[in-house]
Amino acid sequence: MDSPQPTPEHRPVTSTGAAPHDPWATPPPQPSPGNDRDWAEEIRQLALVAVPVAVVTAVALGLLWAWRAPRVPLELRGDEVLLANSEGQQAIAADGAFLLLGLGVGAVAGLVTFLARRSGGVAVVIGLATGAVLGAWLAWQLGMMLGPSDDLVGRVAELEDGAVFDAPLELNAPSVLFGLPFGALLVHLLCVAGFGPRDEQPRPAERPPHWETPAGPAAG
Repeated sequence: MDSPQPTPEHRPVTSTGAAPHDPWATPPPQPSPGNDRDWAEEIRQLALVAVPVAVVTAVALGLLWAWRAPRVPLELRGDEVLLANSEGQQAIAADGAFLLLGLGVGAVAGLVTFLARRSGGVAVVIGLATGAVLGAWLAWQLGMMLGPSDDLVGRVAELEDGAVFDAPLELNAPSVLFGLPFGALLVHLLCVAGFGPRDEQPRPAERPPHWETPAGPAAG
């Protein structure tokens, strides 16, 4: 028959006063690897990047687009509003202007974010991306507000037959909105890769001292 396992009160005690290692005991909980993240601080850092980027890029890109985007001329012909130049490319040029201006504004935003937050981190990158996407959408809305009015009925009522006027400013390809976040993230990534903080290289382990082998007796 197997001998019964000693109970905790009958377990032997070593000479130092501590109980010997019990292989059947439940192991103590191990601490999780790495440092615990302060999620509140991460969210705060994300917001500190996303909000300024969204506001500044929206105002800058919206104003530039409303100022530099080509206008699409319309002509009033009787009761119809038609393109004054059916072969014109102004609508496509307006999309291209938004894309190029978005890339430029995004590049500046990525550079400024890197200079302001050189320590980097996941929160900074996510905040930059979030702010740039929101800024592009707000710039689109702001540009349309600052451009020609979209109240065609009211405008036509004030015009005579054959009058030419500008069409409302709009985007025909919403995919150009991604020019701003693309430019911001690309420049920020390049800055981090080229000028970001570097991890300290581990110091090489010290070599153990060399023991010289005692010389044998000299040959006679």
